[in-house]
Amino acid sequence: MQVLELGIVAHSVVIGLSMGASNNTFIINPLVAALCFHQMFEGMGLGGCTFQAEYKFLKKVLMVFFFSVTTPFGIALGIALSKTYKDNSPTSLITVGLLNASSAGLLIHMALVDLLSAEFMGPKLQGSIKLQIKAYVEVLLRAGGMSLMAKWA
Repeated sequence: MQVLELGIVAHSVVIGLSMGASNNTFIINPLVAALCFHQMFEGMGLGGCTFQAEYKFLKKVLMVFFFSVTTPFGIALGIALSKTYKDNSPTSLITVGLLNASSAGLLIHMALVDLLSAEFMGPKLQGSIKLQIKAYVEVLLRAGGMSLMAKWA
């Protein structure tokens, strides 16, 4: 679970950094819309996982705190660096690319290994071939939908 939180935190900082450092309204406006939906669904997913993990209260509060402050921290960092940060410089592109790749790798690993495998190997799905087929089709449709959204964004 901590790996999932780490991936989400790194991803949120990078998104906030991109938004804060940008001076282009054509980039900022779609980012704000995407960020609202993205953070809402990410928060719902993380909240559900945190609730199911049955952590102690302090650990839950810390996880919620870090999830809540990472994007604003990234935005503040981006604003502070906006004078020296150049969107298209090779150094910033490599840095953002490496941070995005590492957080995406962590999130994909968590989604496939820890979250989906637990659901797909549960007794409810294992007991019904029809339900397994529906679940696989649903995962593929949702992954395709997210790919289309990423292409559009």
